[in-house]
Amino acid sequence: MNRAALADFLRRRREGLRPADVGLVPGPRRRAPGLRREEVAALTGMSVDYYARLEQQRGPQPSEQMLAALSRSLRLTVEERDYLFRLAGHGVPRRTPLDSHVAPALLRVLDRLEDSPALILSSLGEVLVQNRQAEAIFGVPPATGPGRSSVYRWFMEPGSRAVYPPEDHERQGRSQVASLRAAHAAAGPGSAADEILRVLLRESPEFVRVWELHEVSRRFEDHKTLVHPELGRIDVDCQALFTEDQSQALVVLTPAPGSEAEEKIRLLAVLGHETFA
Repeated sequence: MNRAALADFLRRRREGLRPADVGLVPGPRRRAPGLRREEVAALTGMSVDYYARLEQQRGPQPSEQMLAALSRSLRLTVEERDYLFRLAGHGVPRRTPLDSHVAPALLRVLDRLEDSPALILSSLGEVLVQNRQAEAIFGVPPATGPGRSSVYRWFMEPGSRAVYPPEDHERQGRSQVASLRAAHAAAGPGSAADEILRVLLRESPEFVRVWELHEVSRRFEDHKTLVHPELGRIDVDCQALFTEDQSQALVVLTPAPGSEAEEKIRLLAVLGHETFA
C-alpha cells in the first residue's frame, strides 16, 4: 500500500471535482476548490474520519468494496480505478463484460436527473447506483452476493415482484430471463452470470420453464406500471441509455406531464423511502 501516493491521488481527484459534477448543490462560501472531504465520505458511504485518515497517509488499507465505492464517488475512469486499486495494495479488478465499475459518462447524466427516478444497471440487473426517487420505489438491494442481480431475486425471492402489478409478472419474468441469456452469452462459463444461471436451473422450476423458451433481449419496455406500498400504482415511460459496449444502462422513468403519476413522483422526491403519513 503506497500511502503517500494514495493520499495525493485522492486529494487531487477530490479537488478536481465540482459539486455539480456529482449532483450536489454548491452552497455558499466554499473556501477550497473541489469537493469537501465530508461530501466524498457521504457519497462513498464511509465516515468522514476514515476518509480524512486516507488523505493524511494514516488510514488502514481500504477494502476492495470501499475502493469501488470511492471510484464511483470520485468519477474515476476504468484506468484511474485500476490505478487506485494498485496504490491501495490490491490486485486490479478483472475487466469483463460484467464489470461493475460505473461509466463516468452515465454518472454525469444521472447526477443531473433530479425530477425522475433513475438508476444505472449492469447487464445482470444489478443496481450500481440510483437516485432518491428510484430508491423509494425499488428499495436498496443487497450489497454483495447473487441477490444483487434482479433476475436472481425475481425467481429466488418472490417478494421482490411486489414492485410490479400481478398482471405484469409473466412478462417481467420473461424479460429478466431474456436479459440473463444475453449477459451469459457475453460473459461465458465461470462468470457471475454463469453462477446465477446454474443456481436458477437447479432451484427454480419456473425459471427452467422460461429459460427453455430461448428468448434473448436487452430491450427495456417502453412503458411500465410500478407499485409503491404507500402511493399505489405509478405509470411511467421507460428510456434506457447504454454504454458503448452495452454492459451498463442508465434507466430513466418519466411520468406523463400533468398526470397523477407525476404528482406521485414529486412526493417520492420529497419524502424518499420513508413511510408516508
